[in-house]
Amino acid sequence: MNEKNFAFSINHESDIPKYQQLVNSINNAIAENLLNKGDLLPSVNSICKENKLSRDTVFKAYLILKDQKVIESVPNKGYYVAGETRKVLLVLDTFKAYKEVLYHSFVNNLPDNIITDVQFHHYNIDNFKTIINNSVGKYYKYVVMNFDHKEVASVLTNISNEKLLLIDWNIHSKPKNNYVFQDFGKAFYESLTEAVDLFKKYKAIDFLYPSFTNHPLETVTYFKKFCKEFGFDYNIITNPKEFDIEKNKAYIGVSDRMLGVFLEQCREKNFEPGVDVGFLSYNETPMKKFIYKGISVVTTDFKELGTKGAEFITKDEPMQYYVSTKLILRESL
Repeated sequence: MNEKNFAFSINHESDIPKYQQLVNSINNAIAENLLNKGDLLPSVNSICKENKLSRDTVFKAYLILKDQKVIESVPNKGYYVAGETRKVLLVLDTFKAYKEVLYHSFVNNLPDNIITDVQFHHYNIDNFKTIINNSVGKYYKYVVMNFDHKEVASVLTNISNEKLLLIDWNIHSKPKNNYVFQDFGKAFYESLTEAVDLFKKYKAIDFLYPSFTNHPLETVTYFKKFCKEFGFDYNIITNPKEFDIEKNKAYIGVSDRMLGVFLEQCREKNFEPGVDVGFLSYNETPMKKFIYKGISVVTTDFKELGTKGAEFITKDEPMQYYVSTKLILRESL
C-alpha cells in the first residue's frame, strides 16, 4: 500500500456535516485521480488533530466509505482505497415511466465502480439551484436535464464544462456545452408527415397542450405548420376542462393524464379508438403498446438517450448528439 500525502479541507462554518465533508473529500480525490486504488489514507488520529475533529466524526466518515466499498481497513495498518469508485449526479425533471427507461439504460451501461445519485428539480428553479449548488465539487461528472427558466444557464456555470452533459431539451445551452438532445420541432413534424394518410380519416386534429404541461412549445409550432401545409383543420386545447372528444376527430397529446381522460371518454361515449376517434401520444412508455390494442406514439429513443449519457461518463471526450425521434403506429390512430 502506498501512503499519499493527502490533506482534507474542512469548512467549520458550512451547513454540510463534517463527516460528510470528509466523505466528499475522499470521493472527489478518487474521481480526480489524486487518490488511487491501494493508497493508504491518513490515520483517524492525524485527521482529528489536523482538522480539529472528534474521533466519532472521522470514524463515521470512514464507516460510510467502507459501506460504499470505497475504502477498506487492515488491522494495525489503517484505511486504504479499495477501488476507484466514482460518483455521478443525474438530475431529471420528474420521474415518469419514460424517464425510468432513460435511468435504467444510463445505470446499466455504467461500470460497477460508478455510483449514480439521482435528484429531481420538478421545473422549480429554487430546487434546481439547491441541487446544483450543493453538488459542486462532489461528483466526477454531472448529467442534467435542463428546463425553461432564465437562471438555469447561470446556475450551470458553477460546473466545469468538461464535467457537464445536458440532456433532453436544447434550451439555455451554449455552443461549447456537451449535450444529448431530442428534437421537439423538425423531427416531430417529420413524424407527423409519416402519418398523413391516417390523419386523413378524420375531419380535424386537436392538439392537447394543457396549461400544466412543461412540454416545449416548439412542438405546437411545428404541429400548426404540419396542419397548414397538409390542409387539416386543427385546434389547440390548453384548458383540460374544455376537452370533450368528438367523433371523427384525431387528437395529439403530450400528457399521459390527458390520454387517460381521452380513454375514459371513449368508454363513456362508446367510441372505438382508431375507428371513431384517433389518438397519437407523445413519449413511449412500456405500457402504451398494451392499452386499448395499442396507443400510437411519437417518441425519442429514451434508451439511446441513457446509453449516450453513460458513454459521456465513461469516455473523456466531448459529446454533442441528437437522439432520433420515431413514429410507432398502433391501433389508436
